[in-house]
Amino acid sequence: MSAAPIVRVAAKGEGATADGRYVALSAPGDMLEADGTLTWGPNHVEPPCRHFPACGGCQLQHLSEAALTDFVGSRVIGAAKGQELDPGTPEPTHLSPPRTRRRATLHAQAIGRRVVLGFREGGSHKTIDMRECHVIAPELMALVAPLRTLLESWQDRKLAVDVELTLADQGVAVGFSGLVADNLARTEALLDFARDHRLARLTIDTGYGPETTWEPDPATITLGGTAVGIPPGAFLQATADGEAALVAVAQGWLAGASTVADLFAGLGTFAFALAGPGTKVLAVEAARDAHLACQAAARSQGRPVHALHRDLFRNPLRAEELNRFAAVLLDPPRAGAREQVGQIAESTVARVVYISCNPASWARDAATLVAAGYRLEGLKAVGQFRWSTHVELASLFVRAGA
Repeated sequence: MSAAPIVRVAAKGEGATADGRYVALSAPGDMLEADGTLTWGPNHVEPPCRHFPACGGCQLQHLSEAALTDFVGSRVIGAAKGQELDPGTPEPTHLSPPRTRRRATLHAQAIGRRVVLGFREGGSHKTIDMRECHVIAPELMALVAPLRTLLESWQDRKLAVDVELTLADQGVAVGFSGLVADNLARTEALLDFARDHRLARLTIDTGYGPETTWEPDPATITLGGTAVGIPPGAFLQATADGEAALVAVAQGWLAGASTVADLFAGLGTFAFALAGPGTKVLAVEAARDAHLACQAAARSQGRPVHALHRDLFRNPLRAEELNRFAAVLLDPPRAGAREQVGQIAESTVARVVYISCNPASWARDAATLVAAGYRLEGLKAVGQFRWSTHVELASLFVRAGA
């Protein structure tokens, strides 16, 4: 077989030739030689992290900045074209810088007397013993070695713990899942750790939900200028800059809308950013803790956000309810929002902003809106999970005649 250039990066991260051959860890512009070897091209760079490519946290550290940006944008454009949607001229792709991810779940496992702590290997349950990371924020990385030492003090050769790290306004919130503090010494060790490292919060989940062990002040996250209590495990956009990029484009697209329904609102990431003089927002969320946090923040700070507790999968807002709003914003889970989108399609809402973390389910829902008379008029790709194949997007749909 003859030599062939790598022309693109496929959805799972492999480079692909024009004739359909896939090559792991290759970049556009590389040359797949006749003997199967790979000659690097201008878009192939030396990965910055010693753990790449074994660590499952990254798949694309070998791509140049330009190639990585192009991959993120192409995933979104390709999804649109796959449903025969015209993406027009998309907004510039946003790519989060290194060391900006503010939430991560690491895995800890005892190997003899040692504890390894880090992300899983790709496609494996084996844990990488993280000694560096170019993705997570420095505040999170600074806790990895102390956490490893703390867990080794348990001297439990069967230890297997998940560690959730979230950068809140007050510092890092740490959540242990599967860790048991069954005596005074272990409890005191946890409290000492929390105090010494000035944690915003420390929780332990032994199978019955997270219980707070340490929280000097209520842990919050500032959304749209509003401090919102952040419950353990609550969804948060992966990076502050990625959140800002999504919020900014949504604000621009929905400028002038007097009433907005924010569906799958979570803590109110978009609701608080959109609410203000002349704009009232209904924030609809099924997760009770997130709903209550959003509601409490709106009430205590006098924001024009009304929080509604409702499962939009089982009970979507009906077309006649949606017709009361000038615009709708939705940010559903990865599976999309088939039932809710069906109701939006039947409504008279003039503008719809759809935020998605899954281009495939978004494209399916987008086709439903377009078939009902909406036009795709705005599209922006956002790569918050740097060097991974995970891509997010924001999109604008406008009803014909609006």
